[in-house]
Amino acid sequence: MMNYLFNPAHWTGADGIPTLIGEHLLYSLIALGIAAVIAVPLGIYIGVTGKGVFLIAGLANALRALPSVGLLILLVLLISPAFPSKMGYILPSLIVLVLLAVPPILTNTYAGVRAVDAAAVDAAKGMGFRTLKILTDVQLPCSLPLVLSGVRSALLQIISTATIAAYISLGGLGRLLIDGKAQNDYSQMLAGAILVALLALFFDQLLAFITHRVVSPGLTRRTVKSAPAPVEAVKTPVTV
Repeated sequence: MMNYLFNPAHWTGADGIPTLIGEHLLYSLIALGIAAVIAVPLGIYIGVTGKGVFLIAGLANALRALPSVGLLILLVLLISPAFPSKMGYILPSLIVLVLLAVPPILTNTYAGVRAVDAAAVDAAKGMGFRTLKILTDVQLPCSLPLVLSGVRSALLQIISTATIAAYISLGGLGRLLIDGKAQNDYSQMLAGAILVALLALFFDQLLAFITHRVVSPGLTRRTVKSAPAPVEAVKTPVTV
């Protein structure tokens, strides 16, 4: 495995490791962006209004149970005839990844909005805040830890599942797994698995750092170090 990773020939060219990592990240980040655009507003709406809760309990859980590879092949058979270009394979892959990422973001966004302290919302109403201002100034900041947790979970699932794009002749780190299996090159397969794991761990820590920086310390129960209080000089009586 180490020989494969440290072989300079595997780090150059159109099939080199940097190119595969770039393709893997491209699929993953596009899918995450689409899923966030769908799930975050929907989770906020359901959390604020209480309407459509069945989407959380029913549809979101159903999407989690979908077989990714089987759904991918089905979508390729349905979509690829309409797209003669490579888009006929890229689009099904993105749809599968988006469906995988929507449930954790939707569920966490809804849970975050619903978990906001009702006293804080009532206080904002008492100050004359309108519904939109309550949402932007109270509910969203308070729900941010759970929302980011959902995004973090979704991205990890996307990165680990984006390898399925290689099943339909696309790029990404899944190529190392598929090509390695076809050639009985277990060193290549192990290198691909390790690179996917490292990529997931890197983004997990990156999102954890972002969450730490953007979320209020009061919401995460962190304490902010304050400067030590000045020590007053003690006056001692002078004896004559």
